[in-house]
Amino acid sequence: MRRLFLLAIVATAALAVSLAASASAPAKGGSGSFTNYSLAETTGTTCPGDSACSNIAAEPAIRADGAGRFFGTSENSLGQGTVAFRSTDNGLHYSTLISPDSVSQANDTGFAPGGGDTDLAVAPDKNPAGFYNVYVASLSLANIDVSTSTDGGATWSLQPVTTPETADDREWIAADTNNKVCISYHDAPQGITVGCSTDAGLLFSQFTSAIDSTHAFQIAENSIGNLAIDPRSHIIYQTYSAITTAAETACAPQLGVIAGTCDYHGVYMAVSTDGGATFTDYPVYINPNAEVGYGHQFVNVSVDRAGNVYAVYTDDHHVYYSFSKDHGKTWSGPFLITTTSGTQIFPWSTAGDPGKLDVVYYQTPYYDGVNTPDNYPNAAAWTVGFAQNLNALTPGSAWSRQTASPTNHFGGVCESGVACTGNRDLYDDFGVAANPLTGLASIVYSDDQYTNDPNNPPQSGCTSSTSNSSSCDHTSISTQTGGPGI
Repeated sequence: MRRLFLLAIVATAALAVSLAASASAPAKGGSGSFTNYSLAETTGTTCPGDSACSNIAAEPAIRADGAGRFFGTSENSLGQGTVAFRSTDNGLHYSTLISPDSVSQANDTGFAPGGGDTDLAVAPDKNPAGFYNVYVASLSLANIDVSTSTDGGATWSLQPVTTPETADDREWIAADTNNKVCISYHDAPQGITVGCSTDAGLLFSQFTSAIDSTHAFQIAENSIGNLAIDPRSHIIYQTYSAITTAAETACAPQLGVIAGTCDYHGVYMAVSTDGGATFTDYPVYINPNAEVGYGHQFVNVSVDRAGNVYAVYTDDHHVYYSFSKDHGKTWSGPFLITTTSGTQIFPWSTAGDPGKLDVVYYQTPYYDGVNTPDNYPNAAAWTVGFAQNLNALTPGSAWSRQTASPTNHFGGVCESGVACTGNRDLYDDFGVAANPLTGLASIVYSDDQYTNDPNNPPQSGCTSSTSNSSSCDHTSISTQTGGPGI
């Protein structure tokens, strides 16, 4: 997670990282199957099947629209814009779109506004032209850039958002109706602001704190999660983890930099029933052990088609979830999603029909009970884990679990954003979406392994000797090709 006070450092170090393509062997297990391949950077390239199917992007996001099309985006770093992808065949192939941040459709220089902490949203309703608006958000130096496509990703309109604060960090985006879109972000001094537009991103005129007055002590002592909107009730959900009492400000992690004797051991849901004008914060789960932290990238919220809400979070060891049947006011859980062994981090979820939930995470069999993932040895082999529950509203219900990718990293995984001193090849998050027509999932993830095959041609600078380094970092797809959907 990027930190406000380090944005200037990121800008001066905004990096032309040389990254490469991923492994492609089908992954199996559980009750489904997956196929993996690398995405492309060059506009108009369709993958797999092209020698240009390599890229230099990382920290991706993915969503699906009502017509069953997947849209993905990934970041090139601050000042270098974002890359966007689209699949019209349930994730079996993705074509690279024009960059949402290019300003000019002819811009292929590699320099563009935004490019940090990208996120993606798709409108639940069609616009007058018959498309579902697609929105891409990313960070610029001081504010947030939002790009809108009203024609299925063929063209984009970039709108820099002037926020009330002087600096913004780790933004998220969610859409409602055919023209409403909201962003959330860490402001200075690390409060959480939600801003909304009712004209498809042209103007953001409503900005509100997601942390209510009762929880004001959590400002500067929280870790932001994503933003979601229920298209049926129009309720807005902003999740985060934080300290749980005002007294804990004396022992808290202090923006994640100074270690304390207590941590962000509470998971919260900020809920707005008036379109984002006001929020009320409800506890999802408070761990009685104050030294447990859920501020690991990232606490996550998703909503199923009946309006049930799911919170997914990790204690840096395993992934858990809680659910709410009353629009986030009361919660059941936590319930374990992952296995009781190994390590699972970076969770993301997508919900489908009532009670049906897919969750992804990076996983390794390694766990020594002493070190954090940042200090794991090269013996720790990471892959993409996929868990599915078709009865998630029942406490203790069973999860099917499987490995959805080949190895995408070995060794340590840093979770401190730009404050990292260890390996950051997997960056801070990745994602999963499910096709609403088939229920099958497509996962977009980061990979730093060298592979040279037709589905994964190597990027310039990525060789067998530079595998497992930033020289080979890139964005890949894992698409579900069989098994049950949600």
